[in-house]
Amino acid sequence: MGPEKTVEFQGKQVKARSIDFESKGENWNQYTLEDGTVLKMKVVLLDVMRLDTYNDAGDPVYQFSAQQITAVQAPDNLKRKAQ
Repeated sequence: MGPEKTVEFQGKQVKARSIDFESKGENWNQYTLEDGTVLKMKVVLLDVMRLDTYNDAGDPVYQFSAQQITAVQAPDNLKRKAQ
């Protein structure tokens, strides 16, 4: 666990600590659009913090930062011709 810091959560200042994590996989989600384009997307987790507060079910609250990675595979008929 990282050092304690204060973060804003629902308009309040609460204590939080970074939590180490291990990725079990970063799989691509794949979507085929009606025009034949294939979109690939995945989320890569960068940081997780456990806040010193709990939700209505009694579970601890976490904040995280992540990066969204995307790729587009368009069919040839949709691509712009080389100039």
